[in-house]
Amino acid sequence: MSKYAIKNAEGAQVAEAELADGVFGIEPNIPVIHQVVTCQDSCARQGTHAVKNRHDVSGGGAKPYRQKGTGRARQGSTRAAQWTGGGVVFGPTPRTHNKRINNKMVKLAMRSVLSGKVADQELVLVDALSFEKPSTKQAKALLAGLGIGDKRVTIVVADDDVNTYLSFRNLVGVSVIGASEATTRSLIDNGALVMTADIAKQFEEVLA
Repeated sequence: MSKYAIKNAEGAQVAEAELADGVFGIEPNIPVIHQVVTCQDSCARQGTHAVKNRHDVSGGGAKPYRQKGTGRARQGSTRAAQWTGGGVVFGPTPRTHNKRINNKMVKLAMRSVLSGKVADQELVLVDALSFEKPSTKQAKALLAGLGIGDKRVTIVVADDDVNTYLSFRNLVGVSVIGASEATTRSLIDNGALVMTADIAKQFEEVLA
């Protein structure tokens, strides 16, 4: 167990949290992080890209000119690929880009990212993220108090904390995710990762 500072809305340390070394203190495995992020990016693709081949484009029913005697190469349709307005050869077609990866690798990647955030001092633990009502102004002031108002920030909130989500969602450079929605991509793609000590404990329980 290693101790990590817990800050309040003004950026002052108010307590210390004990973080499990097995989740927040390992040597980051960069190759596994790369594999998992690549897999998640591929699974996020829609795969709806498509082109029209020579059977899909309109026209081309008649042979453009007779087979012999013109001195030109024989042609069977004006919708072949070499003609203007013709179909596309070997173009993309709708398909799935989904990939599969082992759950152990996913957990190792998330542990590696969290450990890297601790090592780089980019993990910010706060005592509470509580808003009586949605307030973007209050949310912006909180980030300024923590000294990360000019960074790209990811905030992990409780899944049922609607007011906190609504408060941060409109801020530029800030992304808000529920604890159950956290992925390797969402945890690493920022300059500061903000969460409460309780959510850090949730990660320890899931990733241990």
